[in-house]
Amino acid sequence: MGARLLGGATAAVLVFGGLGAIGAAAAPKGPGPRYTAGAAGAGDAYFPFAGNGGYDVQHYDLDLDYTPPAPAPAPLEGRLDGTATIDLVATQDLDRFNLDLRGMEVESLTVNGKTAAAVAPPMAGAEVDGAAYWHVQDDDARVWELTVQPRPKLKAGQRATVVIQYGGVTTQPEDIEEALYGWVTTRDGAMVASEPDGSMTWYPVSDHQTDKASYSFAITVPEGKVAVANGIQPKPEETADGLTTWYWDAPDAQASYLTTASVGDFELRETRYSSSGVPIIDAVDLDLAPNRLATTNASLARQADMIDFFENRFGPYPFTAYGSIVDDDDIGYALETQTRPIYSTQAGEGTVAHELAHQWFGDAVSPERWQDIWLNEGWATYAGWMWTEEAGGRTAQQSFNAWYAPARTPAYWQLQIGDPGPMGLFATQVYNRGAGTLHALRVEVGDEAFFEGTRLWLERYDDSAATADDFRAVYEEVSGEDLDEFFETWLYDQVKPPADWVQP
Repeated sequence: MGARLLGGATAAVLVFGGLGAIGAAAAPKGPGPRYTAGAAGAGDAYFPFAGNGGYDVQHYDLDLDYTPPAPAPAPLEGRLDGTATIDLVATQDLDRFNLDLRGMEVESLTVNGKTAAAVAPPMAGAEVDGAAYWHVQDDDARVWELTVQPRPKLKAGQRATVVIQYGGVTTQPEDIEEALYGWVTTRDGAMVASEPDGSMTWYPVSDHQTDKASYSFAITVPEGKVAVANGIQPKPEETADGLTTWYWDAPDAQASYLTTASVGDFELRETRYSSSGVPIIDAVDLDLAPNRLATTNASLARQADMIDFFENRFGPYPFTAYGSIVDDDDIGYALETQTRPIYSTQAGEGTVAHELAHQWFGDAVSPERWQDIWLNEGWATYAGWMWTEEAGGRTAQQSFNAWYAPARTPAYWQLQIGDPGPMGLFATQVYNRGAGTLHALRVEVGDEAFFEGTRLWLERYDDSAATADDFRAVYEEVSGEDLDEFFETWLYDQVKPPADWVQP
């Protein structure tokens, strides 16, 4: 998430995810395979219904048709229709399994070319939504599950292709109490930012970062609109009958919350390259105010230098491409969508450095559980401190001092950044105390061990997810120190950390 943080009433975005777990069906008795239902969630304590169990998605192919809202004063409503082709592998003998989907109506669903059979609803109050599937929705518990029963059943290790046709009206809720996220309808298109569990608003998905997959996109919009997604363009856009289809391919493992398919009046800029050969593709809204456009242009011009700097510190850039989407619509934050972060209203240099650093910290290596989000935001913030020093500004130590020195209320220090709770995921402490934790760790183990540990962390867990315990183990390995007390102090103590790890 970007440097402009969610706060106040907007933080209610974090209630999505559910309040409990849907139990699996009882396994049949007797000899032979014991087919059961895949879990209705990935097991995250903060978002129990995000993600699903029983299978591992390999690839999503998303064929989307989007009609943006008509000009004002028409209602701010668009129309999204899609076909999602999902390639997955069963990890257990499956009688049925779930996908996450909300706000969309399913028109058809097949597994390996055969219509999925209806199943008994896995929770009270579920409603039948057609003959081919059950669509489970419990708005009070914030649960949105699409339960699929394949016939024949799936055996562990078996590959399957699920094809779902779906669609619905997209809008922005009135009197919204949570930040805009997911498929955010704008007057000129859509700004798509899905952290933590908003991808389910625009395609059926196992919506948790422990189930990464590759992606391909074909996005059809009215001629004149530009659609931008993750990765690279495998072929040029095609226009016919007043519609243009844009193609994007993201072959690297990618968490669902990092997907985007933003639509707008963008200038798609000519590809540039970092010195290591990373292609940089930017999309900048044509309607940015002149002062914001000037800020944006100056910041984006430094992306190649930033890639060079971070590669020198962290190791090779982890994906096939990079770039930015800068939209004139203000959703209140920036987000590190993989290979192509989004920025609302403008892209400032510090925010660009922050979102670029996320490509290593959060995207290549994701938090296995949302409580460890400080590993994302602390690292991106600290990398921003490092870039400021590289660019001739204050040093990382001075940035640390500027955060650490001021007097703060006891309430500020009471938030445990190692377990901030679902309502605290984007609290400022997660960012700044997270960055302070990393600087204090650097002081504790020394520069050589600190950067050795950084590279080992990224190499060991690349294209996957890991926990704060895994992170501690890496630094104990490279430093030879017992760091239990250090991490307990910096992540969980509800008082200001002592100056033991602070340089003057």
